[in-house]
Amino acid sequence: MGSSIVDLLGPAEIRNLADKLDLRPTKRLGQNFVIDGGTVRRIARVAELSSGDVVIEVGPGLGSLTLALLPEVSRLVAVEIDPVLAGQLPLTVAERAPSLAGRLTVVQADAMRVRPEQLGGEPTALVANLPYNVAVPVVLHLLEVLPSLRRGLVMVQSEVADRMAAGPGSKVYGVPSVKAAWYADVRRAGPVGRTVFWPVPNVDSGLVALTRREPPPTTASREEVFAVVDAAFAQRRKTLRAALASWAGTPAAAETALRAAGVDPSLRGEQLAVEDFARIAEHRP
Repeated sequence: MGSSIVDLLGPAEIRNLADKLDLRPTKRLGQNFVIDGGTVRRIARVAELSSGDVVIEVGPGLGSLTLALLPEVSRLVAVEIDPVLAGQLPLTVAERAPSLAGRLTVVQADAMRVRPEQLGGEPTALVANLPYNVAVPVVLHLLEVLPSLRRGLVMVQSEVADRMAAGPGSKVYGVPSVKAAWYADVRRAGPVGRTVFWPVPNVDSGLVALTRREPPPTTASREEVFAVVDAAFAQRRKTLRAALASWAGTPAAAETALRAAGVDPSLRGEQLAVEDFARIAEHRP
């Protein structure tokens, strides 16, 4: 669809907006604004959106990515915690993409606590430049409370991208990897340089693509499976027999549960796939 109807934000426009709003990007909220039109166009392209999609964008900030996404979708729900930014976004869109302003809904809320009923519709895709300090919990929360989400493309700190997309046996495989895998196939979808942001962060960023799939077939609940995952990685150096002792009651009880699940008790958590954790959860004493 033609992005010619959209006037994207560049570095000068971003700084002017920030001045107008008396905005000092804060470390606390992990605010780094994208100032490069090429990057937001690339994200919109890699997200593979269709005209029927309802997108949820978390932390739209000054609206760089919002403006690139609006031509591609039927609706965009922007969830912004900062009241000043939430108030400005509709004005920016009305000014720079007037014909698309009707597609935008702004919800002033914390994405970590947002509920489906606040969004007025069922988002089919998550596309966002996520504040790095809350990236993983936000993604997991939205996958949990929004079953309508079929896929996502999020920009996060590079090492967070590695952790989310890691598979069993990888050094960075851990709780975020397993929990994300419960909901979706997760993969890295390309690097993002530092200079596309203002202020320039001191870390590299990367894109992570998520495609929803069914959780592993199991009689255990998600909460029960996640409890095993949390316990297994609480002390990474320990074998599962030792790491799951508190979860099972004793090391011996943990060993019994592991053997019943067909898992070697001398393994460590980073060697197991999400399906293995689900099986262990079924055998909790």
